[in-house]
Amino acid sequence: MRSLHTLRLLTLLSVLVAALTVRAQQDPAFAHYWQLEPTLNPAATGRTPQLNIVGAIQTHAAGYEDAGSSMIAEADIALQLGKTRHGVGASFMNDEFGLFSHKRFSLMYAFHFKLFGGNMSIGASADMLNESVNGSKADLGDANDPAFPTTDLSGSKFDASAGIWFTHKKWYAGLAAQHLTAPTVLLGETNEMKVERTYNFICGYNITPKRSFFTLAPSAILRYDGTEFRADVTARLIYENERKRLYGGVTYSPQHSVTGFVGGTFHGVDLSYSYEANTEGIGFGAGQHEITLAYRLDLNFSKRGKNLHRSVRFL
Repeated sequence: MRSLHTLRLLTLLSVLVAALTVRAQQDPAFAHYWQLEPTLNPAATGRTPQLNIVGAIQTHAAGYEDAGSSMIAEADIALQLGKTRHGVGASFMNDEFGLFSHKRFSLMYAFHFKLFGGNMSIGASADMLNESVNGSKADLGDANDPAFPTTDLSGSKFDASAGIWFTHKKWYAGLAAQHLTAPTVLLGETNEMKVERTYNFICGYNITPKRSFFTLAPSAILRYDGTEFRADVTARLIYENERKRLYGGVTYSPQHSVTGFVGGTFHGVDLSYSYEANTEGIGFGAGQHEITLAYRLDLNFSKRGKNLHRSVRFL
């Protein structure tokens, strides 16, 4: 009887560790990716002369205990130095799932220049990663099992990301590589966690009929970490009239999920809510809730004139 209990426990732990290993190799997929582009691609840093501050929180597997959550906060702004334009920013991400925690702090920089009638930027970020396992809360049945940690373990490692971004009138596209160093983070003396490189491609287009208050804004993000591939295709409908701005839409991720969202701008603050329902695995009811808050403050340090432009991602 004891051997059967041990076999079930080891099988459950093996499945859990395998799932967490895959998740640790890929940063959390936020539904409002179009609000968080500088974190996904440092070349998007400083695309407008405004000070942009964005925060998002996402809960995992609704209805499950200790499913964890993810949060992200970022800020960026453009600077005009002489005849050159630059973008600087910072972001912090915390992703918790079960006993595991993944944190990343990034300092981002982008250089902007005119190209082919649009705006091109090249960016990079310096990242600090922290991985931890809360082993003291693990209920293993056998506390003396040497295969599993029973104490809290953590480790840190420097990392880097880079990308390019191009905006032309009503459309934009960007390509980025994250975790360029593919670091191995040591957890104590006998444990380690490998973080794989992740590549993403983001694009979008805005369609505004003449004399209309509505804009259709399709966009997409493709992610690949060398093993897993995920595509999110989004359609947003935006209503904007004077100071009123409301939007809603849906995102479809093949073999993953369907996400619905609604939001708007109230007293200068953009507030949006989404629910991501899983189409595979644990089902629709155990999806992810997500809320984002964005605030944009006019701090125009650049000269007035041809260098000013309106970012299509904020439409």
